[in-house]
Amino acid sequence: MDGRDRAFAMELVYGVLRRLETLDWRLEPALKKPLPRLPQIVQMLLRMGMYQLAYMDRVPASAAVNESVNLAKAQRAQLGRDWGGLVNAVLRTVTRLPERPFPERQSDPAAALSIRYAVPQWLCLRWIEQMGLERAEAACQTVSAVPVLTLRVNRQKVTRDGFLEQLRTAGIVSRATTVSPVGVVLEEGRAVPTIPGFQDGLFYVEDEAAQLVPLLLDPQPDECVLDACAAPGGKTTHLADLMSNRGRIVAMDRHAVRLQMVNENCRRLGVTIVTPIAGDARELKAGVLPQGRDLLIPPPGIFDRVLVDAPCSGLGVLRRHPDAKGKKDTGMFVRHQMLQSEILEQASSVLRPGGVLVYSTCSTEPEETEEVISRFCRNHSEFVRESVVPWLPASALPLVTAQGALSTMGNVLGMDGFYAVRLRNAKGQQ
Repeated sequence: MDGRDRAFAMELVYGVLRRLETLDWRLEPALKKPLPRLPQIVQMLLRMGMYQLAYMDRVPASAAVNESVNLAKAQRAQLGRDWGGLVNAVLRTVTRLPERPFPERQSDPAAALSIRYAVPQWLCLRWIEQMGLERAEAACQTVSAVPVLTLRVNRQKVTRDGFLEQLRTAGIVSRATTVSPVGVVLEEGRAVPTIPGFQDGLFYVEDEAAQLVPLLLDPQPDECVLDACAAPGGKTTHLADLMSNRGRIVAMDRHAVRLQMVNENCRRLGVTIVTPIAGDARELKAGVLPQGRDLLIPPPGIFDRVLVDAPCSGLGVLRRHPDAKGKKDTGMFVRHQMLQSEILEQASSVLRPGGVLVYSTCSTEPEETEEVISRFCRNHSEFVRESVVPWLPASALPLVTAQGALSTMGNVLGMDGFYAVRLRNAKGQQ
């Protein structure tokens, strides 16, 4: 494919996944039988045609219908019959019917949000119960939106103002992020390797919310830091930037193949203080990494700071992975909570007295955030929570919870949904 066809295919695939519930609802009046009773290929052809009719103004309606019919005819051998007539009838009926108004929120708020923003209804109901209707709608709106391309500037090589000037010179419209002091937003998407400065390591692609997490750890030059769940290396390399590329960062991940991404990102960004280690953070022991590899740290043999960016449901980044919406369910929270607690338990054991640990997730669901931290603090009286306020820009203060944690869920700035809390090991301190 040439670049234009590739962009069209990308928009069509991601658009159908992002708007699935809405598309099915729009198709409903034109169908004589429920959509799930049709062959899966026919379901997808109807959704692709419906997406073009509803959301791709530059595609003529006749072309959207005709191409969908041709694709159906091309699947005749696989399907055992020609479904082109049905595809043609359904899509042409849609074009003749008046546009269907979205359901009002008053009668069934969860169903209304689900249809309007294409978010699973169980999740809409959950968010309404947790946050109230207005914030739940803001969260749903964020999930359904196409994310902007956000970059984190590598300050070891360029200032943000200097990078913005390079983009301006190249004719790329961009602006500084609202909250993060090191972020840049591109007003139009483009292939990342074509952005000026990519090969020279001037930036890393990272959402604005994720850029706030390393600030809370506040690592200092010449310290020893553990990133317990490091791949692909976004927060690892940000920590190195905050440390002026001085000291040592142990970047750990269960999957050795994922550490290759950490190595590549460090190479491109010019980070030299990272030691990648393949291992399960649940097997950490004080001073020793899995498989018996000594950390080679002087007594007491533990880290100054630890980041636990824990595996989670990923509900805060659904807009980036619209295919995952149908794979989520309430049962996942118990599984993730157990894993998160195990990682936090072991990672905390390698933190020195007075050291700082930041726990973060790309989810703000209570089971994966406050419940994990509350249980941990009850079992470890030596750890105290610290408000994240001193380590955030003033513009981020509305994102601080009553408990002093960072939560970007339902924010109006278009950021992903992240949670982060700062803990200090107060053992032996007055």
